[in-house]
Amino acid sequence: MTYVIALPCVDVTDKACMEECPLDCIYEGKRMLYIQPNECTDCGACEPVCPVEAIYFEDDMPEEWRHFTDVNAEFFTTLGDPGGSAKVGPTGRDHPFVSALPPQSDSA
Repeated sequence: MTYVIALPCVDVTDKACMEECPLDCIYEGKRMLYIQPNECTDCGACEPVCPVEAIYFEDDMPEEWRHFTDVNAEFFTTLGDPGGSAKVGPTGRDHPFVSALPPQSDSA
């Protein structure tokens, strides 16, 4: 099991979860952040600092956002297990599902 970032994160620029993550396993896409499921140890440090309540333990994900479990995992298909987002920096890309979403906020 892992933590997953869902729809409320899309087009939000806050990165408090990245700063709080002791394992550096939250990566920056173009429009949202993603948790690398193989690097996450389920510590939960990221969840309480998320200002839009977008982070859920996989088993607690609301039904309407369950597909974000796959979205987060599939984001790393080409990126792999880099061993920390600081090594990678902003990726400049998103999962195709996220890329296809309409803007979610005025800041997009």
